Amino acid sequence: MKTKYVLNSGGLKNQPERAKEFYAEVFKDLGPSPKILMCFFAQKREDWEEKFTNYSKDFHEQANLGSQPEFMMAMPADFEEQLKWCDAVYIYGGDDYLLQYWLKQFDLPKLWRGKTVATNSAGSDALAKYFWPCDWRACMDGLGILPVKFLAHHNSDFGTDDPRGSIDWNEAKKELENYGDKSLPVYALEEGEFVVIEK
Repeated sequence: MKTKYVLNSGGLKNQPERAKEFYAEVFKDLGPSPKILMCFFAQKREDWEEKFTNYSKDFHEQANLGSQPEFMMAMPADFEEQLKWCDAVYIYGGDDYLLQYWLKQFDLPKLWRGKTVATNSAGSDALAKYFWPCDWRACMDGLGILPVKFLAHHNSDFGTDDPRGSIDWNEAKKELENYGDKSLPVYALEEGEFVVIEK
């Protein structure tokens, strides 16, 4: 039984058409009443409820498929049981270190086998073997669930207001290509773009 991974680069609010395509891909083949688990582990705890309310509404509206999804907010204490309940889990972006802190505590490939796993930005970073994050601007190791390298927000204006100056995306991609196992594919996706991997 294969797991379907839908890795998004982030910045969906800036790319409404790509966002619709992404949400449609996540909902694809889940039936008329999909159960969606929304995971905000990369965000500050005090923001989870507000994000859950807003994002579940956006998710449903953007997908525009006529289905009647049911949403649940992921909680670390209940995460294993929640993964059994859901048809798809959506891992949002935010702080790479914070997200990995939580996700490392679970045997994820086993827990979500056969389900759809959607991610964006730091969520996509976490599943990769290696990634280059905009915040830290240096290659890092992900959880290695997928044998890929990931570069989120590629060619965007992410960080233009950063005191360090704008990101040199060509240099970032080159660093990632040369980091770790050089045989792994590099996904340097522009905002809103996504890749589907079945494993």
